[in-house]
Amino acid sequence: MTATAQKKPARSTAGVEDRGLAGVFARLKEGRKHGYGVFHLGSWPMLIGGMMMIISAFLPWVYVSLTQGLIGESFVLRGTDGPGVLTLSVGCLAFAGGFVPRRRLAIAHAAIPGLVVAAIALLQGWNLIVANASTQWGSFMPGMGLVLAGGGAVLLIRAAWSMWKRWPAA
Repeated sequence: MTATAQKKPARSTAGVEDRGLAGVFARLKEGRKHGYGVFHLGSWPMLIGGMMMIISAFLPWVYVSLTQGLIGESFVLRGTDGPGVLTLSVGCLAFAGGFVPRRRLAIAHAAIPGLVVAAIALLQGWNLIVANASTQWGSFMPGMGLVLAGGGAVLLIRAAWSMWKRWPAA
């Protein structure tokens, strides 16, 4: 037989480390057993919550109606004018965590952005209440960006809690 006509021995995957493309294939194969594939049980809430935070950074966070008598329209503070920049960055972190197959790392990718943005949303809500109490009530109203960021934070905190309780430790 010539060298080109000889059959190559079949590769055994028993000793292959889970790195590179072989690791992705191994995760896909292992994931089919429990129905998740590459994703984990917190992936979809993390992807949705991360996108909620990313989108909320570009929406209005505060409407100031005191300026309506002066300039004829309400003044709008967008998320990128203040804490929305931090919301944007941790929203990207949460979105990326939806693709992390490691338990503790995925929980951290959900819990840290969720708690940070929840603190920001609560602080902004408190600032709105204080500003309304010191001026005419209803002068400062929350915008859709603040509400969306708070909702994304609740979704991420809930995802972290459910992953902590239901995802079996190795």
